[in-house]
Amino acid sequence: MEVCLTMTSTFAFIGSYANANEPGIYACAYDKETGALTLIGQADGLQNPTFLAPNEKNLTIYTIMEGKDAEGQKCGAAAAYRFDPATGSLQKLNEVITLPATTCHITLDHARQAAMTASYHGGMVSLSPIHEDGSIGQTTDMHKHEGSSVHPAQTQARAHSVIVDNAGRYAVVSDLGLDTLFVYELDSANQRMQLHNKTTIAPGSGPRHFVFHPELPFGYGINELNNTITVYAYDADEGRLQVVQTISTLPESFAGESATADIHLSPDGKFLYSSNRGHDSLAVYRVDSADGRIEPVEYAPTLGGHPRNFGISPDGRFVLVANRDGNNIVTFSRDAESGKLLPTGSELQVSKPVCIRFTEVV
Repeated sequence: MEVCLTMTSTFAFIGSYANANEPGIYACAYDKETGALTLIGQADGLQNPTFLAPNEKNLTIYTIMEGKDAEGQKCGAAAAYRFDPATGSLQKLNEVITLPATTCHITLDHARQAAMTASYHGGMVSLSPIHEDGSIGQTTDMHKHEGSSVHPAQTQARAHSVIVDNAGRYAVVSDLGLDTLFVYELDSANQRMQLHNKTTIAPGSGPRHFVFHPELPFGYGINELNNTITVYAYDADEGRLQVVQTISTLPESFAGESATADIHLSPDGKFLYSSNRGHDSLAVYRVDSADGRIEPVEYAPTLGGHPRNFGISPDGRFVLVANRDGNNIVTFSRDAESGKLLPTGSELQVSKPVCIRFTEVV
């Protein structure tokens, strides 16, 4: 399908649970006026390419996947794809093994010189170089966390995500198994990441994902096991987190089973959004610009089961939710003044979506 490009075109990329003989990565054109997605390309050949990291500078998409080592055992791997915005095609550049255990998250440093992955099952993080041609290199650094905590799911370390701060100097690794956020100092030039310090929160919390405020000195972590969000004061010079507030992601009236998944801030930093799997909602919060604390605004149904990750459009007008068990991506319009969400009626059907990432092409 040929896509007519405007001065700046926006695309969305979706990662999913899929077998290697099925489409697993989807490329979509994004309509800035309606928030609708149009499928324009897809890639197969990968086992569970669930999480993506796009590089808008050279139109390369990086994904985690399940690989196999020399003995045929499951391990973590990553692949690089070149995206052609004119045709929607995804051309595979290469794939490499990143960790000796399967991975759940991938991110890039701000210089686009390194990719970092996290392993839930192995309690490890890795760093791999990004080559000039966009391909991903062999792992140059790896760290394994040790320990456990009080919840039955916390019998070992479970690194769940790697998020780089605004300055690109430090990265926060949320370890669900240890109730600990590890801060690593990045040395992309030498392809290393050095443990800098760590912050431990309430036992049984299960920190999963994290986001930095775009302007204020605060960070926000979502905790899977006790359905909470923790607000942190962040010292960017020291690379240090300090707990400010912890608040539930669920309404007081809810008594069922639920677990959190993803967390994002609106581009202006005024509102925070998080996903609940079980309650099947996005919790919306207003952010206090003085102290970073948050207060609930609403709990918006996601119109699909098990909302995993979601994406806020670059202009902040729309929120697109990946409902894994609903097999759909649902578009919501976002009110910039209240932060509230309203379904637009636009929905894209894809199998078991997990992650959605936007890229703007000039």
